[in-house]
Amino acid sequence: MTTPSTQSKLRPILLTVLLLGGFMIFMLMYVKPSSQWLYEPVKSVVCPDQVTPTTELVTTNTTKVQKEEKKTILLVWLVPFGQQNDLNFCKSQFNMDYCIMTTDKNMYSKADGLLFHHRDIRGDLSNLPKAQRPPHQKWIWMNMESPSHSGNFNGLDDMFNLTLNYRRDADIPARYGYLVKKENEKKFELPNKNKLICWIVSNYNPNHARTKYFNELRQHIEISTFGRGFGRYVSDGDYANIVSSCKFYLSFENSVHTDYITEKLYRPLSLGTVPVVLGPSRQNYEYFVPRDAFIHTNDFKSPKELADYLHVLEKNETLYMRYFDWKQFYDVKGTSFWIEHACRACEHLRTDNRYNAFRSLRSWYWG
Repeated sequence: MTTPSTQSKLRPILLTVLLLGGFMIFMLMYVKPSSQWLYEPVKSVVCPDQVTPTTELVTTNTTKVQKEEKKTILLVWLVPFGQQNDLNFCKSQFNMDYCIMTTDKNMYSKADGLLFHHRDIRGDLSNLPKAQRPPHQKWIWMNMESPSHSGNFNGLDDMFNLTLNYRRDADIPARYGYLVKKENEKKFELPNKNKLICWIVSNYNPNHARTKYFNELRQHIEISTFGRGFGRYVSDGDYANIVSSCKFYLSFENSVHTDYITEKLYRPLSLGTVPVVLGPSRQNYEYFVPRDAFIHTNDFKSPKELADYLHVLEKNETLYMRYFDWKQFYDVKGTSFWIEHACRACEHLRTDNRYNAFRSLRSWYWG
């Protein structure tokens, strides 16, 4: 039983409870609470100097995510034959915005890969980097010459990660040319011809197999010769006019090695002249171009037999024109040495993240 004094003490408390209860009832009846904070995304800002190539930026004004694409850096350590080229070639010709090509050796520690042209490597390797190789970096050995014309010196094994070469089994295959399917089939028009067979040579070496074959072949058929080897210099502009005016061209390689098929094949093909090839096997050539696009010396028992066949084609226009049937469907594309091959290397570095090591370069290339 409560006493008057107890009741007087409880009266203020009860009054307070009643007032608070009434206030809560009023709020629930007339004021609608917001629950937006339950689903509003938390926004954050990253300072520009903290941004890395993989950082996502989210601004307070938009939910759009912006990414900075990581660039691939290729350092050309030894410029092939000192031939300077447009280092923006990959971007301008192939739309490769992500490739940074440079010859600045101060970029050594940052480069994803280094490109070394074999013909410019000194025999004692003294012009190769002295600093320790960064763990992420790949060294690319580039050589478009045949083994017969490439110095085989000590120290090349266990040095490179990748090979860039004309061989099909190279890590980065690089051809002297290739055929591409035409978008629209178009009838081939034969250029005007006023010469039967032509040969343009700068390096005339009597010990080469091609020279020995030529000397016997010319005893049976007329051959028009040009180039420094014959004391008749030919400029790049003159080359196209000469070759297109010949029915046949001697596409003789300076040495015979698997897959070593150079511009000596592709340039006559592009100019509407039938190449007579001396190099690797017919089967090897047919990997790159149609079998009826060229004539192979191996198909004849002797240079005289080849000469007799060329005389037949000279007089039979129908048989001769069959060597151009393929041109209705394909175009010939040449490659830009050395810069286009470097673009291939940059693309490889970007798309293939596997670790590679080439343990025995000398055994692979020189056997």
